[in-house]
Amino acid sequence: MHRILSSFKIFPSIFNFYGLLFLAFLYMPLALIVLYSFNANPINMAVWTGFTFDWYRTIFGGAAVETTFDAAFSESPQRIFEVVKNSFLVAVSASTIATVVGTATAIALARYKFFGKRFYQTLLLLPMLIPDIVLGIALLIFFVGVGFELGLLTIIIGHVTFLSSYVFVVVSARLAGMDTTLEQASADLGAGPFTTFRRVTLPQIMPGVVGGFLLAFIISLDDVVITYFIAGVGSQTLPLFILAMMRRGLRPQITALAVLILVFSFIVATVGLLLRNRKP
Repeated sequence: MHRILSSFKIFPSIFNFYGLLFLAFLYMPLALIVLYSFNANPINMAVWTGFTFDWYRTIFGGAAVETTFDAAFSESPQRIFEVVKNSFLVAVSASTIATVVGTATAIALARYKFFGKRFYQTLLLLPMLIPDIVLGIALLIFFVGVGFELGLLTIIIGHVTFLSSYVFVVVSARLAGMDTTLEQASADLGAGPFTTFRRVTLPQIMPGVVGGFLLAFIISLDDVVITYFIAGVGSQTLPLFILAMMRRGLRPQITALAVLILVFSFIVATVGLLLRNRKP
């Protein structure tokens, strides 16, 4: 019996070791990206030759390009700021529209009963389940079919189609844990629907609304597949710019850009998750 009990005590150690291996497998590539973004070797990133901040300086236009390999990158700081501006314009616009649509839809489905309600809820989740490449091709065919010129506007519309689902899920989770007696009390005291929403409902679900906006923002900012299909000439975003750079080889500046995007995405996603899980 003692041997059997001792054997069971081994399992927690095995699970802890497995958990450590899983975390190492998950985060080791990110750690390597951060590490090699400071590698001074301009030719072979896999060979460490020293520590440098030059690749971050070239991104912001603070360092001269000295090698032939990086000559094509010499005029890229201005281009980077242009694609960053496009990315933020798309992300802010699409996230704002998706937040309004997703929040209104979540409130309507949580507070009202109508025919086909469950079917409509299922349809709202489909954009999250459909593969990105399928959704991207479908949006491309739609825009070309109706005569839309591909550009930033089509990217914003395309992002809204699937970002609304993410906002809907986040706000719905917030509404599910909300006490409806306050809304009923507001109505009993003579407040209209709009006043009740503005002064009772919205303050309680605001963490979920803000969290949904930030989640939609970071997904829009990092999207590649769907944006690739519906982006026109002159409407390149930062992820598409990085993808185009990688076709000419894995340059050191790419890892520096990846680290900057990683840090910014981590900050925004963390704030969004904290707001989503905040208690009323």
